[in-house]
Amino acid sequence: MQPMRTRKTDEASSSSSSSASSSSSSSSSSKRWRYDVFISFRGEDTRKNFTGHLYVALKEAGINTFIDDDELRRGEDIGAELVRAIQGSRISVIIFSSRYADSGWCLEELVKIMECKRTLGQIVLPIFYDVDPSDVRKQTGSFAQSFHKHRDTDHNKVQRWRAALHEAANLSGWDLRNTLDGHEANFIRNIIKEITRRLNNTYLHVAPYQVGIDFRVQALSECLGVGFDDVRIIGISGMGGMGKTTVAKAIYNEFYDRFDGKSFLERVREKQLVGLQKQLLSDILKPTKIKVSSVAEGINVIGKRLGSLKVLLIVDDIDSVEQLDALAIKHDTFGQGSRIIITTRDEHLLNTLEVDQIYRVQPMEEEEALELLSWHAFKNGSPNQGYFKLAREVVDYCGGLPLALQVLGCFLGTRSIGEWESTLGKLKKIPCHEIHNQLKISYDGLSDDYERDIFRDIACFFIGMDKNYVTQILDGCGFFAEIGIKVLLERCLVIVDEKNKLMMHDLLRDMGREIERAESPKYPGKRSRLWHPEDVKSVLINKSGTEEIEGLALNLPSIEETSFSTEAFTNMKRLRLLKLNYVKLTGEYKYLSKNLRWLYWYGFPLEFIPKDLCQTNIVAIDMQSTSLRQVLCTDSELLEKLKILNLSHSHYLTQSPDFSKLPNLENLILKDCKSLSKVHKSIGDLKNLTLVNLKDCQMLKGLPKSFYKLKSVRTLVLNGCSRFEILDEKLGKLVSLTTFLADKTAITSVPSSIVRLKKLEQLSLCELKRSLQLPPSLRGLCSLTHLSLSNCNLNALPKDLGCIFSLKRLYLHQNSFHSLPNLSGLSNLITLSLDDCNLTDDAIDSMNLGSLSSLCNLGLRYNHFHTLPSLSGLAKLENLYLDHCTNLREIKDLPTGMENLFASHCTALERMPKFSEMPPENVEIDDSPKLIEFPGLDKALNLGMSLSMKRRNNISDILLEEGMLQGWNGPTQLILGGSDIPQWFKHVGEGGQVHFEVPLGCSLTSLAICMVYCSCDAKLTTSSFCVINHTKCASFVAKINFLGASSEDFLWLGHLSNYELSLEGGDSVDVLAEIPGFWVKKIGIRLVNDKFINEKDSFDICYSIPYLSPQRRFSVDVDDDDDNKDNEDDESDDNDDDNDEDEDEDEDEDEDDDDDDDDDDDDDEDQDSTPPKNKV
Repeated sequence: MQPMRTRKTDEASSSSSSSASSSSSSSSSSKRWRYDVFISFRGEDTRKNFTGHLYVALKEAGINTFIDDDELRRGEDIGAELVRAIQGSRISVIIFSSRYADSGWCLEELVKIMECKRTLGQIVLPIFYDVDPSDVRKQTGSFAQSFHKHRDTDHNKVQRWRAALHEAANLSGWDLRNTLDGHEANFIRNIIKEITRRLNNTYLHVAPYQVGIDFRVQALSECLGVGFDDVRIIGISGMGGMGKTTVAKAIYNEFYDRFDGKSFLERVREKQLVGLQKQLLSDILKPTKIKVSSVAEGINVIGKRLGSLKVLLIVDDIDSVEQLDALAIKHDTFGQGSRIIITTRDEHLLNTLEVDQIYRVQPMEEEEALELLSWHAFKNGSPNQGYFKLAREVVDYCGGLPLALQVLGCFLGTRSIGEWESTLGKLKKIPCHEIHNQLKISYDGLSDDYERDIFRDIACFFIGMDKNYVTQILDGCGFFAEIGIKVLLERCLVIVDEKNKLMMHDLLRDMGREIERAESPKYPGKRSRLWHPEDVKSVLINKSGTEEIEGLALNLPSIEETSFSTEAFTNMKRLRLLKLNYVKLTGEYKYLSKNLRWLYWYGFPLEFIPKDLCQTNIVAIDMQSTSLRQVLCTDSELLEKLKILNLSHSHYLTQSPDFSKLPNLENLILKDCKSLSKVHKSIGDLKNLTLVNLKDCQMLKGLPKSFYKLKSVRTLVLNGCSRFEILDEKLGKLVSLTTFLADKTAITSVPSSIVRLKKLEQLSLCELKRSLQLPPSLRGLCSLTHLSLSNCNLNALPKDLGCIFSLKRLYLHQNSFHSLPNLSGLSNLITLSLDDCNLTDDAIDSMNLGSLSSLCNLGLRYNHFHTLPSLSGLAKLENLYLDHCTNLREIKDLPTGMENLFASHCTALERMPKFSEMPPENVEIDDSPKLIEFPGLDKALNLGMSLSMKRRNNISDILLEEGMLQGWNGPTQLILGGSDIPQWFKHVGEGGQVHFEVPLGCSLTSLAICMVYCSCDAKLTTSSFCVINHTKCASFVAKINFLGASSEDFLWLGHLSNYELSLEGGDSVDVLAEIPGFWVKKIGIRLVNDKFINEKDSFDICYSIPYLSPQRRFSVDVDDDDDNKDNEDDESDDNDDDNDEDEDEDEDEDEDDDDDDDDDDDDDEDQDSTPPKNKV
């Protein structure tokens, strides 16, 4: 036997196979499989010769084989008994003969077989009997003739047949033509030998339906690197029910026969240590029996007996270090080439072990989740008619958790639509018991009540809130939150996203909330945490609260007039957390708990905070969008424990509170307090103050002098304080300051003492009302990484700016500099923006830009220099922006490997640099009418450079008129000025459609496409080409990006690889352009026979869609973003927008406050990450 593909592919086909249980005995296997082998064949071709001989050989080998004896198959639909036979067979053997595809019956069998491979783990082995596997894969040769006979068959069915043939032909199998003598008897002996080996293999049962497993196995296989001699320990982590064990079993089936010994230790958490040691030794050394009487002895024996063996060991569901130690899980315990895989819900254990890599199992994508649910519920890959919307709702509820999809699918499978609706309604109040119990294992495994309380508090109140903010509050409750949240992260019970927000899977949230509900199902007032509006209203209206209540949240719409009496809180003596949105309370606040730590009240209706509302134990007062005019009463008590005060968007507040009552305040957030004109001088007594956010306090003119003596402040935000004028000379005494943001203020000078801020990392003074005067030196800012001085009327910079060696991002755009200092010392600078700075040749030369060795992004737009100095030494440069440099005549040498060069509207530009072996990926030089030299352009285009040159010039004329592009075969896109399709495009159609036929004998590699178009509106749009092969009843779509905003005619040129299209001689083809907002005037096609530079990498490579007959209109929805959904917790959706950002103390605060600084941020985004989005 000669497998046609690599062993890896062969193993992949068997990796999803399964027997009945992890013990995998032959008896248990027989219970699952009715047959060992199912044979699919076309009787007229092979029944009386090869297939007959193979069937006899299988029977003689004792292999239980199903073969269809019906010689007169009619039609295309296969019977129910045949479907059951396919589903009940462990292996399917497909005998591809020359006329196999003539039979619709055979093709339907094949579709069902491939479906069983993907969902049931069936092993599929193709045999190519005197037929080329390529003909099967591409439906060429005799298979093309067969499909011509099916031209009137339903196109969706034909597409399924084609896909099944393509998939089956890619599997490892046998090609009779590759046997040395073509002798069928030897050929059949090899097949019997392989089938016998497969049947004798001990496979673990993976899952009833293995949707999505192959992708995860492939990803984990790359981590494993089986075949290398090193010893690797790989961890698989994820929340309960995510499929960790399933993936591990599939990996075991994929690779176990490549090792000297193998062992799968399942559910380790539930077993005794000595028993685990015995099982490990028995699995690997069988039939030898090893006696182990103690854990210590077992560790010693494992090290001695397995140290020279190459083993595959999978340890499933560990929850303690003792288990790892007992199994001697170390790199030096096992022989070379060994692989150890550990699955756990506790990632801390993997970090303790110092595993080589951690594979985190992610939730299923929506479509594969729908398919898995459908298999369990409907025994089909998609929902039954009438159930689609309900199935989507169940998928949304499950959040991609395979366990939940399986449990609910099985439960709902035979039920009516009404029962589905009722179940979904019930799930919103009470989680599924089976799912709840499985997820609760992680919760039960938490080591103490502090960790469990933190989890439950987050599940009920804090999802979507800043981690630092929540940590301060929970620390105030005495919960040791820093380590507690860390443990929850390691146990996969919470997530911290890229914005430092605490997030949680919806089902984990529901599990946490169900723990609360189960405390007292019928009497909400006896639960410890209340969050459901109806429960909370009931407790408040009936005054049925008890001492058990520790937290309460109620969100009401702003228009609701309902009010509640404060007496309802009388018995809630242990209330720690209170979150109210637009809630009105009447009565005295003395009834509120003295134990209150967190008071969040959005839309607080009173003009001052009553004395008895501010309890002495309170840690955080978060009152946004209030009617406050005064914060505290003069006789308010001392709030010694208060750390967070957030009164943002309180538009009537004229001055800050007297901070003498808040001695330990750490975070002060008064954003958008439009009437605030004064900050109380007692702020200077706040020794622990770290964050001050006064953004958009438009009446504020300054800070009291006492403020500048604070040594703890790390972040000061004054953005949008449009009347703020003076920074005190004592600014330098804020020795802990790391972030200072003062954009859009009236500041005119920066005191020289700023150089004493040795910890300052970010300084931003942009869009100032008046000219800014900087100190003569900034050299002392030794930690500064981010400096923004854009649009503040600067004409000079400190001469020692180039000595701030720590600087990484420097934004100076929209100033008018007379001269600039030498910047050569900025060896760590990544981004430099000098757009619109009136730069001349002298200024550009004085900076010594060519020495900025770390520079990735350089912006020089809207300047006046004539020549750009050589930048060839900037090895890391990715993006260069030169647009609207109207005096620029020449661009000299550029570094290799750049991503983008933007030089549009450089109307004097004459010469481009010569690009080397690695030209930029994208070049835009629109509106450069004087361009005459572009050396090496033809080579650069063939090497993959995309070019946009919309206005006609000498270069574009050469490209089009002299035929330079006739031999172009690069995987790129060109946009040129012009209104005529070049003459070498032989097939031209008016409007957005062209028809052609592929000549017989043509070996096609790609389609060159040219289009004349102009835009009807200015919107950027994602657009598509549709290629319709009428001969094969197949359709494909390829997406591309276009530029709009012009009524002129342009030419778009590009290639579409034939790799996916598989166009062949005799095919009748239409190409259609669907470009919303554009008028396509003409489209031309040229058939390319030359080798395509990258046959898999033309513009977004096409994907298959149902065949579009001539009567069907092509219309593809190209907007993939409309269906995105917000998955944040319902309880954090209302009014958390400010709270989510206000408590960030360092970088997160900076990012949030920079959101409004349009020019600076836009430039930052354009230059520091990716090129502008309106690029090809």
